[in-house]
Amino acid sequence: MPQLRVAVDIGGTFTDVCVFDDRTGAVNVAKVPSTGNPIDAVLEGLRKAEVNLRDVALFSHGTTVATNALITRTFGRAGMVTTRGFRDVIEIRRGTKQNLWDAYEDVASPYVRRRDRLEVSERVDYQGEEVEPLDEVEARQVARILAARGVEAVAICFVNAHANPDHERAMKAILEEELPAIPVSCSSEVLPEIFEHERFSTTVSNAVLSPLVTRYLRDLDRTLTDGGYDGDLLLLHSGGGVMTPRGAQQVPVRLAASGLAAGAIACKHLAALAGHKNAIGLDMGGTSSDISLVADGELRTTNEWSVDYGYPICLPSIEVLTIGAGGGSIAWIDEAGSLRNGPQSAGATPGPACYGQGGKSPTNTDAHVVLGRLGDDLLGGAMRLDPTKAEAALRRAIATRLDISVEDAAQAVIEVANANMADAVRLVSIQRGYDPRDFALVVVGGAGPLHGIDLARELSVPSVLVPPNPGISSALGCLLVDIRHDLSSMLLGRGAEVDLAEVEGRFRDLEDEARTRLLEEGVAQDAMRFERTVDMRYRGQWRSLGVAVSRPVTTLDDAVASFHEEHEREYSFRRDDAPVELYRLSVRALGVTPKPQLTRHGGNGSEPVARGQRRVRFSGADAPVMARVYLRDELDAGCRFEGPAVVDQVDSTTVVPPDVEASVDEWLNIRLKAVNAK
Repeated sequence: MPQLRVAVDIGGTFTDVCVFDDRTGAVNVAKVPSTGNPIDAVLEGLRKAEVNLRDVALFSHGTTVATNALITRTFGRAGMVTTRGFRDVIEIRRGTKQNLWDAYEDVASPYVRRRDRLEVSERVDYQGEEVEPLDEVEARQVARILAARGVEAVAICFVNAHANPDHERAMKAILEEELPAIPVSCSSEVLPEIFEHERFSTTVSNAVLSPLVTRYLRDLDRTLTDGGYDGDLLLLHSGGGVMTPRGAQQVPVRLAASGLAAGAIACKHLAALAGHKNAIGLDMGGTSSDISLVADGELRTTNEWSVDYGYPICLPSIEVLTIGAGGGSIAWIDEAGSLRNGPQSAGATPGPACYGQGGKSPTNTDAHVVLGRLGDDLLGGAMRLDPTKAEAALRRAIATRLDISVEDAAQAVIEVANANMADAVRLVSIQRGYDPRDFALVVVGGAGPLHGIDLARELSVPSVLVPPNPGISSALGCLLVDIRHDLSSMLLGRGAEVDLAEVEGRFRDLEDEARTRLLEEGVAQDAMRFERTVDMRYRGQWRSLGVAVSRPVTTLDDAVASFHEEHEREYSFRRDDAPVELYRLSVRALGVTPKPQLTRHGGNGSEPVARGQRRVRFSGADAPVMARVYLRDELDAGCRFEGPAVVDQVDSTTVVPPDVEASVDEWLNIRLKAVNAK
């Protein structure tokens, strides 16, 4: 019988593979450079991990295919059909700018060109009453124009379709007749909510991704099947669950933050195993750093995010703050003579200068090599590092221009990267009302453990947790989630006056739809779980906050009390005497999947044996010192040691400065703590 659970996470620089053996509890990992065709890297990672697909019981996948398509706009031509007079909603947007003070900055253009945004005569009012019927003659003319233009997908975005979807359904039927085999996305199906810009934007994003995601999943599924895998391909989505290819083809926009969610999920799970209900996750890879927050055992989520500013995707997503600070982030001097770090990245090709693949720009990786924090190779010797090329890049671009030594330049590069990440952590913690001193810092990604202890000191975080395989933790996250669907329905009304029977009925309708989806994906009834949330706001407010509600709904008193508390924590004030109104009902539907049970280890607390020494310059030091070099595979549970030291392993390197104590817990995490910390 197949006994392996395999997860593959594709990043901008590396593709990570995590293999869990159900019989032995052993975890095997592999890390390979990402490729132009992501499937090639998947196959190379499986080969390196020595995986026979016939032995695989479950294959879970996190991918950046959808994210990269939106960033680089490498998707096919799409069309949009909308109500007459609403053609430019997605271009007018909300009229805001990412940088309020930059008068010359232009917001990116919409994903669908104006000439491909066509109008038809139809109208329903805000209550869903028909004002003007759909003109089917116009509708067919529009369909034929789009067919003649060779569009690969169509988004239907009618105003007030959230209140009455009949016109959108009729338009979809016409498009399917005139453009067979062309995917059609309806706003009333993708996001049946008020606010036309957000609904239109989410639907357009869904439409443009549909052909690309469908082709990718078809090719990957065929490749796995040809290799001997006969199970379902599970895809991690932005909400922190997985979906089957069928679900992903219906709502491909949910894959737009697939890779970001994986690292956050892994950080939450690893922190919980180590006894931390509050944790800040830092997933630092080759291109970027993804920062997440777990409070009281729950990841923060958001209902509005974007890849391109101005074009929101309003589906539930794990809240992850991404900044351009990775191992490949390029250091540079701006016009004012100040040192900057990122967001530009050397990527996998040509990569940092020390890779010897033609890269000339200095990166964080080059700085770590010059400072001795990284050795002469990566990936267990599969990739050699050239310190002379790293020194040359730093000297030419930084040291000479600032008139400092190469070592001081390297130290400055790392300090700027740390400052950028510390500011980002403050945004997701202090600005949200959380004190970092109450949290543990979980560092994952290939570069995370190189920066973890420095960030903890900057933020007064008392403890740093480095998992056994930090470089492939995102792949591990893909194995720790359930099949998940998020459905919602608008329901506006004062909390004290709303009809509780209607609320309960709406929730049951959402659960019935979710149950149907889960059954279509092969989820057994006893594996289904449903969680209800009601979004509330003070009357007159624009934004709302979601709070849990019981099943069945017999009162909203507890929900209103929770709303006041959450509002105070989020915004630092509450108005108990103000009327609270309902805004939206949401259901999270879970199809529970078996999870790998990581092995718990015992140990005797002995001091490990160093396998060598190298000169390392640590943050805050004026000169390098000799640091012991340990191999991660040789660190048993219970062992302890103090810095200066570095811990080398296939997928990452952990830095332990002189005044820091390291210990290995029963889950083989390295725990870092300053010797003089309370």
